[in-house]
Amino acid sequence: MDDKEIKTSSPSPPNEHAIQSTYIRPRERKLHDPDVTLEEYHFYAQKTRAEQDSLEAPKTQWNKFFSRKPKASADRGTEINPTTPKVNAFEISDEEWTNASRAFRTASAGACFYLITTDILGPFAVPFAIGTLGYGPGVALFTVFGFMAGYSGYLIWHVFLGVDSHEFPARNYGDLAFRTWGRIARHSLNFLQAVALLLLLGQVVILFGQNISQMSQFRLCYAVCPLLFVIAGFFLTQIRTLRNYGWVAQMAVWLNLLVIFITMGVMAHSPPNFPVAVLGSAGGTVDPDSITPDDDGNYPPIIHSAGLPTTNLVGSINGLLSGVLAYAGAQLFVEFLAEMRRPRDFLKAMWGAQLFIYTVYVVYGCYVYYFQGQYTYNPAFQGVSTYGWQTVGNTFTLIAGLIAAGLYGNIGIKVFYNNILVEWFHAPLLVTKPGKMFYAAIVPFWWSIAFIIAAAIPDYFGFVAVISASMLLNLTYTIPPFLALGYDIQRMAMQGEGGEVFDPMTGLTKRTGTVMQRYIRGFLSGGPLSVARNVWHVFYILASLSMCGLGMYAAVQGMIDVFENPQVTSFSCTSPLNLNA
Repeated sequence: MDDKEIKTSSPSPPNEHAIQSTYIRPRERKLHDPDVTLEEYHFYAQKTRAEQDSLEAPKTQWNKFFSRKPKASADRGTEINPTTPKVNAFEISDEEWTNASRAFRTASAGACFYLITTDILGPFAVPFAIGTLGYGPGVALFTVFGFMAGYSGYLIWHVFLGVDSHEFPARNYGDLAFRTWGRIARHSLNFLQAVALLLLLGQVVILFGQNISQMSQFRLCYAVCPLLFVIAGFFLTQIRTLRNYGWVAQMAVWLNLLVIFITMGVMAHSPPNFPVAVLGSAGGTVDPDSITPDDDGNYPPIIHSAGLPTTNLVGSINGLLSGVLAYAGAQLFVEFLAEMRRPRDFLKAMWGAQLFIYTVYVVYGCYVYYFQGQYTYNPAFQGVSTYGWQTVGNTFTLIAGLIAAGLYGNIGIKVFYNNILVEWFHAPLLVTKPGKMFYAAIVPFWWSIAFIIAAAIPDYFGFVAVISASMLLNLTYTIPPFLALGYDIQRMAMQGEGGEVFDPMTGLTKRTGTVMQRYIRGFLSGGPLSVARNVWHVFYILASLSMCGLGMYAAVQGMIDVFENPQVTSFSCTSPLNLNA
């Protein structure tokens, strides 16, 4: 946390300080008040967890999904924003303040399972990744990345339960950074998350623009194809609450599974899409000679590799980064947790989703690689050689991709709106009518920016590699242990100071020693297991940063090689998938 103003309330032993909270009630605090200590956040978090544990878990009510009746009054209670003080805050009682926070928390573990699966599940790049790595390294790395992505989710859950409360709700990733490390960490993480979600949205726009282009057999001007996807996204992103989005997310999960089964069946009874392999296949990435036809137009036979296919390290690392993208999604977990009625249930939803996703990835990836070998294309459904089935896959994934893109746009706009427009430019709150209108106006602007950024980069695979290495890897694997380390150190330091050190009656937080002394004491407190956990988190952070550096090297080197040859961009009518152009 940031350094606090220390006031001595009475004669006390040396190096023992009392931090005055000035008796301000939580509802009267400024948004992101630096004077609120971790001890105060933790005190109210424990109180809220005790209340939530006694609640009955919400159940999915299908009849309400198809009903056009107005929502219950509990949903309308969210008109009071529990995170932002109002001018007339003194007229709102403490009970009304906490009730507003309770009304916001309605999502179930089932809805969270579908949201996580929609957010993360992207199986169609997995066969390509395994093709660049080989069976052994591919399955091993997807196993490690899958487990560590789940562990990162656990760390986010762990910190969230310790700092979120009805009095001080944690609404996004940046809130956890603020409460564990301070203002600079919050602003840095909000910037990183907003940019990552914007680039992810751009990546999805370009991918499914190519999808539409291929469905039209290149008769439609390519510049119009991504634009059609963007226009559809304008309307879908008008869904503001994740509870409502959970219903739509279910469709995306089942559509993706349907495409998986269709492509598996078709690939087992048809040859690979040989011509398109030059545009983005595993062989084209690690060994172009393996997909180059001879003088008679005959393509090399399908080959497989148990280990790394070649010594082309850059190609294999770029394939590995597709695995990073496949598990990226932890940056949205706080948003899911914030709307859950019982956040403790998040863990079973998250691990269930991760196990489901991992199983789909490994089975589908190995299956497609077995039948298509070095011709395995990214995305896999466009590697189907039969046009009719290719169009079926393109259609279903287009709908599922639109839902996933809407989720990225929804949360990306919220991060930008709440942390930039509201805080810096005093924009109206999202729960007010002017705020809802402002949100609706920002949606097309946000999608247009994503399209322009992505369309300016002609190398789609290089674009994916760069955002995976620079943004997604850090958000999923570096930031969670960093937050957990800050939280655990300060929590252990609190126990070393005599247990509960925040007094809600007086508003005083008592601490012993300087900031550095407290951090050292917290790092070394709690016994051998606690110290080993802190050391492990430091190692985890450093290993993730090392992978980030290695990934950036491979991504940039790959883009340098690509930019040596001119390519068409999305601003052209010529599709990058049209080999006859």
